[in-house]
Formats: sequence, C-alpha cells, structure tokens
Amino acid sequence: MGRSIALREDFDGRDLRRLAKVLRDAGQSRRLLALAEIYEGGRRTDAARIGAVGLQVVRDWLLRFNADGPDGLIDGKAPGKPPKLNDSQRRALARIVESGPIPAIHGVVRWRRKDLAPWLFEEFRISLEESSVGRELRALGFRKISARPRHKGQNEFAVADFKKTSPPSWA
Repeated sequence: MGRSIALREDFDGRDLRRLAKVLRDAGQSRRLLALAEIYEGGRRTDAARIGAVGLQVVRDWLLRFNADGPDGLIDGKAPGKPPKLNDSQRRALARIVESGPIPAIHGVVRWRRKDLAPWLFEEFRISLEESSVGRELRALGFRKISARPRHKGQNEFAVADFKKTSPPSWA
C-alpha cells in the first residue's frame, strides 16, 4: 500500500470551510470541503464521498492544493489542440494572398480557399481543409469579398438612364 500524501501546514479544516463558503466557484468550494474533511482527521474515502469522486481524483486535488494552495483547485481551461500553422507560415500565407496568384505559375486568376489548401501542402507539407484555411484567413484579417455578378446582356447605358429618370423612392 502506498504512503499517503502529506497536507500543507499553513491551512486547517476550519480555514478551508470558511474559504469554501465565500467562494463563487462551486467546483472549487466542493474540492475545498473534501480536503477540509481530511484536515479534520477524516478518511480520504469520506473526502471522496463528499467530493462525489474517486480516491485518485482526491489524490490529484491534494497534489494541486499542496503545489498552488486554494487557487490550484480552480478549473483551468484545457489547452486544446495546437494550431497547424506557425507564425512564419501564417505570414507567408498572408504575403501570397496579398500579392495575388500568378496565373502561369499557380494556374488560377484569383485565390480561393480551395486553391490555397494545395498551395499550403506544396509549400509546407501541411494538409488543411478548406474551412480551416478560411478560419486562418479570417484570423489574418482577410474577408471574403467578391464582385457582384452582372448579367451578360445588361446594357450599362439603359441602367444609367433609368437611374436618372426614375422618381425618388421617398416620394
């Protein structure tokens, strides 16, 4: 059987219960109450029952509490998956989008997400979906802007004449 983990000497059960009362974080308060039980001489099984967790989780709480005090019992944000592109690759992506494609080299006349994904793979050997390329472009400050399509049979002069002679919409 393993040795039990010693508790910090600068707290006692009464301090932890008082602190649990004033905190707004319910999870942190629950953890403090479970540890207060241990400070007051209770078994770790009782602390696990109070915290509604297993013994291993109580052990983890003890380690976090010993290392950082009550702040170690606050739920942290998970780090998440690291981004595929680093800063230099993002700068290269921004440069190529700003400069625009060279039709003879890139085979396109304007950049689309669909065209940038293979470019990223050829350049950096990083495979990104179209939606991920769009998120990266949006994070770099680019927005999707496209010209409004014009019908091939539309007469520019007729449109201009119509604009001049039509009554104002507010009248």
